Amino acid sequence: MANPGEISEVKFLTIAEVAAMMRVSKMTVYRLVHSGDLAAVRVGRSFRVTEKDVNEYIERSFYDAG
Repeated sequence: MANPGEISEVKFLTIAEVAAMMRVSKMTVYRLVHSGDLAAVRVGRSFRVTEKDVNEYIERSFYDAG
């Protein structure tokens, strides 16, 4: 995670934005968050995910199909 001075530079995404970015349903993103596979911050009753965490999750998820 970023240092306290850099936190204002972190881009937080909503669950809907993450779902659109990954081309999956919102429920799939909620499952990833609740299982701990995708890091998220709880803000009130909703979650926010950093763009960096989404990109890292996608990179970890690649596999060689050939």
